[in-house]
Amino acid sequence: MNSILKPNTVRSLAKAFNPNRLGCVRHGSFKVQDDKDFLEKVENSKEPVIVDFFATWCGPCKALEPRLENIVAKRNGKITLAKVDIDSMGELAAKYEVSTIPALVVFRNGKVQERLTGLQDEDKLSLWVDKVLQSK
Repeated sequence: MNSILKPNTVRSLAKAFNPNRLGCVRHGSFKVQDDKDFLEKVENSKEPVIVDFFATWCGPCKALEPRLENIVAKRNGKITLAKVDIDSMGELAAKYEVSTIPALVVFRNGKVQERLTGLQDEDKLSLWVDKVLQSK
Protein backbone atom coordinates (compact mmCIF):
# COMPACT_ATOMS: atom_id res chain seq x y z
CA MET A 1 0.00 0.00 0.00
CA ASN A 2 1.37 3.40 -0.96
CA SER A 3 1.37 6.20 1.54
CA ILE A 4 1.26 9.88 0.69
CA LEU A 5 3.38 10.74 3.73
CA LYS A 6 6.93 9.49 4.10
CA PRO A 7 7.84 7.75 7.39
CA ASN A 8 10.04 10.68 8.49
CA THR A 9 7.14 13.09 7.94
CA VAL A 10 4.83 10.96 10.05
CA ARG A 11 7.43 10.85 12.87
CA SER A 12 7.87 14.62 12.70
CA LEU A 13 4.12 15.16 12.93
CA ALA A 14 3.86 12.77 15.88
CA LYS A 15 6.63 14.63 17.72
CA ALA A 16 5.06 18.00 16.96
CA PHE A 17 1.73 16.94 18.46
CA ASN A 18 2.25 16.81 22.19
CA PRO A 19 -1.07 16.36 24.03
CA ASN A 20 0.51 17.52 27.31
CA ARG A 21 1.34 20.86 25.69
CA LEU A 22 -2.35 21.37 25.04
CA GLY A 23 -3.32 20.54 28.62
CA CYS A 24 -5.14 17.37 27.55
CA VAL A 25 -5.95 14.78 30.17
CA ARG A 26 -4.26 11.54 29.23
CA HIS A 27 -4.21 8.41 31.39
CA GLY A 28 -5.36 10.46 34.37
CA SER A 29 -2.69 13.14 33.95
CA PHE A 30 -2.41 16.63 32.52
CA LYS A 31 0.05 19.51 32.37
CA VAL A 32 -1.07 22.63 34.24
CA GLN A 33 -1.14 25.56 31.81
CA ASP A 34 -1.61 28.53 34.15
CA ASP A 35 -2.91 29.61 37.57
CA LYS A 36 -6.54 29.45 36.42
CA ASP A 37 -6.01 25.90 35.15
CA PHE A 38 -4.48 24.95 38.53
CA LEU A 39 -7.41 26.46 40.42
CA GLU A 40 -10.01 24.70 38.27
CA LYS A 41 -8.39 21.26 37.97
CA VAL A 42 -6.46 20.93 41.24
CA GLU A 43 -7.75 23.20 43.97
CA ASN A 44 -11.42 22.74 42.99
CA SER A 45 -11.18 18.98 42.43
CA LYS A 46 -13.38 16.73 44.55
CA GLU A 47 -10.98 13.82 43.95
CA PRO A 48 -7.39 13.75 45.21
CA VAL A 49 -4.80 15.18 42.83
CA ILE A 50 -1.05 14.50 42.89
CA VAL A 51 0.83 17.55 41.67
CA ASP A 52 4.22 16.67 40.21
CA PHE A 53 6.47 19.74 40.37
CA PHE A 54 9.23 19.09 37.80
CA ALA A 55 11.64 20.68 35.34
CA THR A 56 12.48 19.49 31.84
CA TRP A 57 16.22 19.59 32.62
CA CYS A 58 15.85 17.47 35.79
CA GLY A 59 17.10 13.88 35.34
CA PRO A 60 15.34 12.43 38.40
CA CYS A 61 12.10 14.12 37.27
CA LYS A 62 12.37 12.39 33.89
CA ALA A 63 12.95 9.03 35.60
CA LEU A 64 10.01 9.53 37.97
CA GLU A 65 7.48 10.49 35.29
CA PRO A 66 6.77 7.06 33.72
CA ARG A 67 6.65 5.37 37.14
CA LEU A 68 4.16 7.88 38.47
CA GLU A 69 2.00 7.86 35.33
CA ASN A 70 1.89 4.05 35.43
CA ILE A 71 0.77 4.02 39.07
CA VAL A 72 -1.90 6.69 38.50
CA ALA A 73 -3.22 4.84 35.42
CA LYS A 74 -3.58 1.64 37.48
CA ARG A 75 -5.82 3.48 39.98
CA ASN A 76 -8.54 3.82 37.31
CA GLY A 77 -9.53 7.44 37.89
CA LYS A 78 -9.43 7.40 41.70
CA ILE A 79 -6.58 9.93 41.61
CA THR A 80 -5.35 12.40 39.02
CA LEU A 81 -1.83 13.56 38.19
CA ALA A 82 -1.19 17.24 37.47
CA LYS A 83 2.24 18.22 36.16
CA VAL A 84 3.67 21.66 36.94
CA ASP A 85 6.85 22.82 35.18
CA ILE A 86 8.62 24.99 37.77
CA ASP A 87 10.47 26.93 35.07
CA SER A 88 7.24 28.26 33.59
CA MET A 89 5.24 28.32 36.84
CA GLY A 90 7.81 29.29 39.47
CA GLU A 91 5.38 31.39 41.50
CA LEU A 92 3.09 28.40 41.94
CA ALA A 93 6.02 26.27 43.10
CA ALA A 94 7.02 28.99 45.57
CA LYS A 95 3.44 29.32 46.84
CA TYR A 96 3.52 25.65 47.85
CA GLU A 97 7.09 25.85 49.19
CA VAL A 98 8.63 23.55 46.60
CA SER A 99 12.40 23.93 46.95
CA THR A 100 13.54 20.49 45.73
CA ILE A 101 12.45 18.58 42.64
CA PRO A 102 10.97 16.23 41.86
CA ALA A 103 8.33 17.10 44.43
CA LEU A 104 4.94 15.43 44.71
CA VAL A 105 2.20 17.29 46.56
CA VAL A 106 -1.23 15.75 47.10
CA PHE A 107 -4.23 18.06 47.14
CA ARG A 108 -7.58 16.97 48.53
CA ASN A 109 -10.48 19.44 48.62
CA GLY A 110 -8.13 22.29 47.76
CA LYS A 111 -5.72 21.64 50.62
CA VAL A 112 -2.27 20.06 50.75
CA GLN A 113 -2.57 16.60 52.29
CA GLU A 114 0.78 14.87 51.66
CA ARG A 115 4.24 15.55 50.24
CA LEU A 116 7.00 13.37 48.85
CA THR A 117 10.28 14.61 47.40
CA GLY A 118 13.03 13.02 45.36
CA LEU A 119 13.21 10.09 42.99
CA GLN A 120 11.24 7.10 44.31
CA ASP A 121 11.04 3.51 43.13
CA GLU A 122 7.73 2.23 41.81
CA ASP A 123 6.97 0.09 44.88
CA LYS A 124 7.38 2.99 47.30
CA LEU A 125 5.33 5.28 45.05
CA SER A 126 2.57 2.70 44.80
CA LEU A 127 2.38 2.31 48.60
CA TRP A 128 2.37 6.08 49.03
CA VAL A 129 -0.49 6.55 46.53
CA ASP A 130 -2.47 3.77 48.22
CA LYS A 131 -1.95 5.49 51.59
CA VAL A 132 -3.20 8.76 50.10
CA LEU A 133 -6.30 7.06 48.70
CA GLN A 134 -7.09 5.36 52.01
CA SER A 135 -6.91 8.54 54.09
CA LYS A 136 -9.78 11.01 53.97
